[in-house]
Amino acid sequence: MSYAPLPDPSPRPFRRKVFYIPGYDPFPPRRYRELYRSEGAAQAAISGYSLTMQPSPPRKKGSDAPYGWQAVGVIDGATAHVDMEVMIWSDIVKSSMNDGILATYWQMISTMWVYFASGAFFRQMRLRKGPTVAALYPVLHLVGQALIATAIGLLVAWAFSYIHPVLEVLGLIAAYGFLALAKKYDQHILAHYLMHDFAFSAQYWGAYPPELSARMDIFAARIQHSLLGDFDEVLIVGHSSGAYMGVTILSDILRAGLPEKRPEISFLTLGQVVPMVSFLPRARRLRGDLHYLCQRGEVTWVDVTAPGDGCAFALCDPVAVTGLAPRGQKWPLIVSCAFTQTLAPETWAKLRYKFFRLHFQYMCAFDRVGHYDYFRITAGAQTLAQRYAGVAPSPQRITKALSYYRDIA
Repeated sequence: MSYAPLPDPSPRPFRRKVFYIPGYDPFPPRRYRELYRSEGAAQAAISGYSLTMQPSPPRKKGSDAPYGWQAVGVIDGATAHVDMEVMIWSDIVKSSMNDGILATYWQMISTMWVYFASGAFFRQMRLRKGPTVAALYPVLHLVGQALIATAIGLLVAWAFSYIHPVLEVLGLIAAYGFLALAKKYDQHILAHYLMHDFAFSAQYWGAYPPELSARMDIFAARIQHSLLGDFDEVLIVGHSSGAYMGVTILSDILRAGLPEKRPEISFLTLGQVVPMVSFLPRARRLRGDLHYLCQRGEVTWVDVTAPGDGCAFALCDPVAVTGLAPRGQKWPLIVSCAFTQTLAPETWAKLRYKFFRLHFQYMCAFDRVGHYDYFRITAGAQTLAQRYAGVAPSPQRITKALSYYRDIA
């Protein structure tokens, strides 16, 4: 007599590998771990599911080993095990921010020249005024600081000139001291930070800086290796500048060829600023990757933004607005997580004018969850394709081709 095997009482949990690509951010990657921990707990309490995190494996200082953490989600009666990894390029960001005060002002002049001479600034303004206002914000602050410093310097020089003409040099010292003090406390106004951000994107007129391109090759190799692992889904999340980096990284992986047996590949872009670079004349590689990736059936690409995020090109189809939409365009699916609808009125009132904080809201808890829940997407047992099956693109999406430069590499 033979007996049929009993069904496994504990079926294999869903397994996901998540690669998070940050934007232009000088902070260490543990910031994202703590954000995931605190906001994940808040969202689990609001939505009534379980999300727990496992301790990160020890990582030696200066090591090039991956940085990440593990999480277990029990959502809608299904269990998912998640391996999160942060793609670190904060060292490149910090290196680009080490310039002195005079160098920052030179960056301001050269960056303005790139965007104005290429016409990109005016074309981007026709898409969304928020990001262009964000681009002018550091310029106005830095010019204002320079004017105040000049006034202080002239006043000090005039005051000490009565003692001895040589002491007029104290005016120059006072002016520079004010500028140094303003930079020291820049974390409160972010003028220097945002100026470095725009300058980093514009320094090669849209082409990737060599050190960033080399780091992206390392990221691509790590993602390729994960496709050989025992995962149900490999999810690449690109936030802000990390969105256009993800476009190129994923395109390189697809061109290199995929293993026959592999996890499902998903791509989630959050608060993207793709036109900030794709509208520039030498962004040929990025434009080529946008044109390529938007047609691929091997990947699911969902782009999530919100009009309340003044730092993102909200609801702008990054392929279409760059003038690269082919007849067979499949991606991205453009959806909104409208903050005015997904945040409670008191939460929205508290955050409405905290523009930098709102740019990170995509990785935070929502009071009224709709189709978008960062923690269900990363720690739930559905793939991105399953979660967004049947979801229509936002009727407010912007697809008008506005970029003057459309040549591709």
